Amino acid sequence: MQNPQVQAEVSHQIMSADVAIGIILVSQTVTGILGNFSLLYNYILLYFKSYKLKDMDWILMHLILSNFLTLLCKGVPQGMAAFGFQCFFNDFECKLLSYFHRVGRGVSFGSTCLLSVFQVITISPEDTIWTTFKKKAPKYISSSLYLTWILSLLFSIVSLQYMSTKLCNVNNTSLKDLGYCSSFRFDKTAEVLHAVYVIIPGAVCLLFMLCSSGSMVLILHRHKQRMEHMIRSNIIPRSSPESRATQTILLLVSTFVCFYTLSTLFTICLNILANLPWHLVSVHAIFSMCFASVSPYLLMRHGSSTSVHCFAWMNYRKF
Repeated sequence: MQNPQVQAEVSHQIMSADVAIGIILVSQTVTGILGNFSLLYNYILLYFKSYKLKDMDWILMHLILSNFLTLLCKGVPQGMAAFGFQCFFNDFECKLLSYFHRVGRGVSFGSTCLLSVFQVITISPEDTIWTTFKKKAPKYISSSLYLTWILSLLFSIVSLQYMSTKLCNVNNTSLKDLGYCSSFRFDKTAEVLHAVYVIIPGAVCLLFMLCSSGSMVLILHRHKQRMEHMIRSNIIPRSSPESRATQTILLLVSTFVCFYTLSTLFTICLNILANLPWHLVSVHAIFSMCFASVSPYLLMRHGSSTSVHCFAWMNYRKF
């Protein structure tokens, strides 16, 4: 029989770890919501002051909305679970939270992918393969964004059959404990297929982002060589807004790839493991929200000091 003092120490350590994780989750959620709200407020302000928003702005606004869905539907309930509110949601609410979290992640994938592809088309020289798409690309941005939402809404439906309310004080071996809710256990084949189904849309977007990012790096490298040549010729070059925007988007895409890779590894673990450690579930939630929390500050930090992103307010023109 275990010593009661040892049991008390173990229980205290577990409670301390839960509180620490809860503080991280709440801080991450609040910080992310404030950052995204700040960007969204500036865009709304520009719109109602009759400034013409750029094509890039519309993509970023959809990214901001997807960030809100991710933070609210994952960060809030997971933070509540860390502080002990683990039997708060019913079956319908669990399904709804999981569904909209998946939708938010899907739109985040699509928006970031569209952002990188559109930027490489915008900055591409006239003698590249992107030239034919240069004039047509702005026309298809709205339809591409709507398609991203539709596909995310459809692909996320499968999560409705996996999620269930958490049965407190009941040992149910057919359910996996996710903290604030539960998910059904299936056989190994079904678990692997579900993991593949969840990962494939993000992997496809990731492939497009890597290709477009490689093209942007190549274009920037050539641009740098031209600038060095101008410096040697005693010509003072100016850093164009397109170059600054491209660097910002490259940073954004790199951050996305980093956090998506970590989140995917934890997703695979959660689908394969039979008994889920609570701390593993919490760390997965933290990594799955990192991009939604960090991305607005990357856009603000690496942009103009008087702009909501990398283009200065002077570049906005009234209708």
